[in-house]
Amino acid sequence: MGTIWEIDFYSRPIFDENKKKLWEVLICESPLDVKDSSESAFRFAKFCPNDRVNSVWLRTALEEAIAQSGQTPQKIRFFRIAMNNMITKACEDLGIAAYPSRRTFNINQWLNERMQEVYPHYPGFTPVGPNPSVQVQIQPPQPLPDALIGQRWAFVTLEASAFAEMNEWEIGFKEAFPLQARGVTADTPIPGIIFFSSRAMPLSAWISGLELACIKFDPGKQARLLLETGAIDRWILANIKDAATVAEAKKFEEAKQKAQNVHFLAVQSDPQAESFAGFWLLQDLDLA
Repeated sequence: MGTIWEIDFYSRPIFDENKKKLWEVLICESPLDVKDSSESAFRFAKFCPNDRVNSVWLRTALEEAIAQSGQTPQKIRFFRIAMNNMITKACEDLGIAAYPSRRTFNINQWLNERMQEVYPHYPGFTPVGPNPSVQVQIQPPQPLPDALIGQRWAFVTLEASAFAEMNEWEIGFKEAFPLQARGVTADTPIPGIIFFSSRAMPLSAWISGLELACIKFDPGKQARLLLETGAIDRWILANIKDAATVAEAKKFEEAKQKAQNVHFLAVQSDPQAESFAGFWLLQDLDLA
């Protein structure tokens, strides 16, 4: 897997001398491994005058970031769907694929840090509430393709310290991030869901092509587990039909909250398999 960047380009709660909001582009590298360091990952920040907000300015900023980092990313993720056209145009002009995604854990953490520690020190700072630019209509959940439905599944838990050896596990498709950077301590139980399928590898290949965000328990009229992907997409991983499994699903959500909303999805061919066809660390973020 090549280098992946995350980007946010939007106004900040800072007004200039003309009472216009300053815009800013933030670019950072996505950690892809439990051993990656968020602190050493590439970061780029640049303010943009309100009257120069367009795809041309953004493309130039991206070129500057590429020159500073010395590498061109394979793809760029962005969570702010309201900026879809401008970000996609700037990236495509540089021959880089842009993907709407909620798998933007690193840039959301950096943005929150700047909201608390950086922007309040600027003249013209004005506190803001929830951001409507990320409040989008989430799509109704779709069923998985018939050929990819897991035959069995189970709730599982691993202690966070176990992920230190993740690079030694035999895994076909994977993506992870450093747990410590997400505020997870070594003794924290990390909840997860593992699927068993005779088509484990095709299922994992299909999942790896999505922008995986998180798994949620939907306790509605038809209780079910949902896989959220991209900016607005949802998939039905499993329908839950008995009270005992509903109780387990509620405990899964409770364990997520205690683990900074970090959890995982795994795919194996059967419970006796010693390898994983797929394994992904996930985090349920509140982007609003």
